[in-house]
Amino acid sequence: MDGLVTLIGNIGFPIAISVYLLTVFGSKLDRMQASLDRLADLIQAGLHINGSVITP
Repeated sequence: MDGLVTLIGNIGFPIAISVYLLTVFGSKLDRMQASLDRLADLIQAGLHINGSVITP
């Protein structure tokens, strides 16, 4: 029984930190993806200047 408590104590902390970091960084990654999508749209619109289209 003591071994199980020690195991949970040793493994539970890293799991809790991992879940917290995934939660915090997950929302930041979503905002970063939205910004990158908007940047891609702006670059694509900039490539359409004067009717010329440059495709990557």
